[in-house]
Amino acid sequence: MIQTNIPGYTYGSDVVSRSPVSLDELELLQSTLLLGQDDLAALRHSSDVLAPQVEAILDVWYGFVAANPHLLAAFTGPDGQPNQEYLAAVRRRFGRWILDTARAEFDQAWLDYQHEIGLRHTRTAKNRTDGVQAADHIPLRYVLALLIPITTTLKPFLAEGGAAPDEVEAMHQAWVKAVLLQVILWSYPYVRDGDF
Repeated sequence: MIQTNIPGYTYGSDVVSRSPVSLDELELLQSTLLLGQDDLAALRHSSDVLAPQVEAILDVWYGFVAANPHLLAAFTGPDGQPNQEYLAAVRRRFGRWILDTARAEFDQAWLDYQHEIGLRHTRTAKNRTDGVQAADHIPLRYVLALLIPITTTLKPFLAEGGAAPDEVEAMHQAWVKAVLLQVILWSYPYVRDGDF
């Protein structure tokens, strides 16, 4: 189990229900995405590069969300204003997500937490973790679309570690695959039974 004092971060805990996606299905997804051992090694290499830059990365990502009212709406309360405490709580978990992705340990605990993340974007569990009143659902189209700004804006941070251009490219491609894998897993609660 990963130990952390981030509120609402339940990776590896018994609070999170088991993912309906099996480890065998996860392996097939990884294979379909061409997410292989070289990619996992590149992700792990990115950990050392990104860990000292997490707050700067989050500044870029949160700046993007703040600049797009349709995205910021997910954090907006009944008064029409962004809930700053909610944004801060999610930011702490988002920072931990960067580190978890770079660890590239795609085991059962990780798979279970991906399902929990997916649920937290839907009417099933949105706002529950932080006990807030905000939009009760994030449309799947935005969950999917955020793959591009997340991975595109990450590349300059990967280059900050002084790696050779081919290593930066390998880390970036591994991140694209890993984020797409997670976005696919997060989509599970959005689809009808039997359609995933």
